[in-house]
Amino acid sequence: MTKDLCVGVIGFGLAGKIFHSAVIAETPGLELAAIVQRQGDDAATAYPGVEVCRSIEDMLRDTSIRLVVVATPSYSHFDNALQCLRAGRNVLIDKPFTLTSDEARQLIDEARERGVLVTAYQNRRWDGDFVTLKQVLASGELGRVVSYESHFDRFREAPRLDVWRESGVPGGGILFDLGPHLIDQATALFGNPETVWADVRIDRENGATDDAFDIMLRFSGVTALLRSTLTAAARGPRFVVHGTKGSFVKWGLDPQEDALRAGAKFSDPGFGEEPESEWGELHIPGQPVRKIKTAAGDYRGIYANVRDAILGKAHLEVTPEQVWRTTRLIELARKSGAEGRRQEFQKN
Repeated sequence: MTKDLCVGVIGFGLAGKIFHSAVIAETPGLELAAIVQRQGDDAATAYPGVEVCRSIEDMLRDTSIRLVVVATPSYSHFDNALQCLRAGRNVLIDKPFTLTSDEARQLIDEARERGVLVTAYQNRRWDGDFVTLKQVLASGELGRVVSYESHFDRFREAPRLDVWRESGVPGGGILFDLGPHLIDQATALFGNPETVWADVRIDRENGATDDAFDIMLRFSGVTALLRSTLTAAARGPRFVVHGTKGSFVKWGLDPQEDALRAGAKFSDPGFGEEPESEWGELHIPGQPVRKIKTAAGDYRGIYANVRDAILGKAHLEVTPEQVWRTTRLIELARKSGAEGRRQEFQKN
């Protein structure tokens, strides 16, 4: 019997607890072996059979750990990942990968030199609605896609200045929080954009960091509009895609995050499934509007792929070059917003 691949998670806040430890623990072939929680006993209570370390150094003493997950605040991603890469470990970093494309390139080069893997946790490629959208595009029923619109909206009336993500520290703000998901999905579909235009702003009073953005990516033949805000009391559509033969419109957001927050498990009946009321609609002129059942989402897919890539059984889905591209596009979006003009994207 093949031994499970041992994984260590650095950080046990929302990301470490919900998006990583909970997913790793239910992914076949992986063993949640260690959690770094500098203070508190939440990790020990949640996972009594898992070693809880108070420092990264303590965790790295366990040479059986082959994959390390960095789930700390964004401003610490680079330093923590670099330390683990230099210790010869494969590394998966929660988004944003790093705060600059130069840092991203340094980590990618370090991993290549050490002969290990480095990638970003772009788990929303495994959202049910995104999986369904890819199926619709692959069917060809929309014809040639010309317009792609993607929303990731939330509502929070007042800034939470006591939380690092909204306090104004480096790495905070909605562009670093949700921007990587929207940019990664768009580029996963359409490749490298030619240009970037963006408006990155603070819409709420007394905000310390950006809480809304609009990003336009121009691809060859396709225009993509990516939008996110914390002032959406009424949320916009998740996807609106227009082609030369029809349109696909999808409302609602993948239910996995809310389910995991509520303590649900992937093995629970109906996990990751959407109610019919939130299925997307396919609009083809001359035909009745058709409901398209949303595929069940499963975030374990990204960990299963990383596991297989480490074991030499599969190619990595979220490649280092794609991770660098997303990081660079966030930089260009911020630059576009500051300068008020379109920016050209050039592949490094």
